[in-house]
Amino acid sequence: MSKNLPTFACSNCDAQYLKWQGRCSECGQWGTVLEISLTTSNGNNELSATIIDGKQIDENQTVMRWPSGNIEIDRVLGGGLVPGCLLLLGGEPGVGKSTLVAQLADAWATDKQVIYASGEESAAQIGLRLRRLNCQPEKLRFIANTNLSAILKSLEQQVPDILIIDSIQTMRVTEENGEAGGLNQIRAATVRLLTFAKQKNCAVLIIGHITKDGQLAGPKTLEHLVDAVLYLETDASQTYRLLRSSKNRFGSTDEVGIFEMSSTGLLPIHNPSGLFLGDERLSRSGSIISAVSEGARAILTEVQALTAKTVFGYPQRRSAGFDLNRLQVLTAVLGKRGKLNLSSHDIIINIAGGFKFNDPGLDLPVCLSITSSLKDTAYPADCLVIGEVGLAGEIRPVPRLEAKLNAAAQLGFTSAITPPFKNTIKNLKITQVSHLEEALKLY
Repeated sequence: MSKNLPTFACSNCDAQYLKWQGRCSECGQWGTVLEISLTTSNGNNELSATIIDGKQIDENQTVMRWPSGNIEIDRVLGGGLVPGCLLLLGGEPGVGKSTLVAQLADAWATDKQVIYASGEESAAQIGLRLRRLNCQPEKLRFIANTNLSAILKSLEQQVPDILIIDSIQTMRVTEENGEAGGLNQIRAATVRLLTFAKQKNCAVLIIGHITKDGQLAGPKTLEHLVDAVLYLETDASQTYRLLRSSKNRFGSTDEVGIFEMSSTGLLPIHNPSGLFLGDERLSRSGSIISAVSEGARAILTEVQALTAKTVFGYPQRRSAGFDLNRLQVLTAVLGKRGKLNLSSHDIIINIAGGFKFNDPGLDLPVCLSITSSLKDTAYPADCLVIGEVGLAGEIRPVPRLEAKLNAAAQLGFTSAITPPFKNTIKNLKITQVSHLEEALKLY
């Protein structure tokens, strides 16, 4: 015997109440508390779950993947799209989410059945974008509807290999209360898509908007429901795009895909070090070449520093692409351990290219670039500097050091300054330093 338990919930924050009230006491919104119905059952008619013995699982079974042909996207996905997965793609408005998805749909539609469901654009508008990107709309099928229940109903007879939802904030489940884009609707739509993906073994890719503070719009549980969460970001120049993964059940979350926005869509960049180093490397004061790890690959970048006499009473510290708090710490270490008087100098740090890196191996390059600018001396243009600096001035090892050195050797670098390590690289002249004072005395 079942009975209905009437309760009330806020459509904005999902806070639940025993009786109706005009204003939600959790989020402060007016008119968002609506009545919902929860059904409980006291009978014994529930279905039993199937128990699978661990011995029945094939240890040699591998996950099938559908590569897109785009090396940067496949790198972030872990090799390609997994059938039956639910993938969420987020990003700021205008960053290129729909452009990226349109290119992916065109690539997968070569040998897969792809349906593009959009609640924001008509089929004609989507076709116009596809033609602008040199894609073929005739390979796809389209649904222009905001009713998710109707969309999934139309797919019962012929299930596609890949379903694209653009976007989850425009979809509405008729069985749920609230408007499209509300907390209840977003969560219900995601649960319906998750069930559809697992039962039909259909890969579902949904596009999600983000809020003003850079988080995915909707409840945090939305990210827990999906199999993978991807973020498309842009650099300061609005020219390049970075595709990162904050969650991936079928691959690593350390990989990063780098693209260039062009008139024909997002183009993969196979050698990202060229973005930060340029075609010509010059020996200049305040400039140090270093390497950072982004996933499984090493990217070479240029650290630039500028020191100038303080005009006001308090010295200024500014940074672009490097953590400002870390710059304050390194400045104190340079003054205490390096015996440098920086109390009357402004310090400005810039990571060339417009991107922000958090690799600890940038500590020593930042310190040496500040010293180089202060003394107006230049390090060789073919010298790579890597190392983490401790509070005592010691130079500590960094992750993936050999991979970074090999990447530098392939680009023509002949020397490097590194922390102490077991050197197995023969085509680089490596100077190992264990303290900041040793590094400052080299040039």
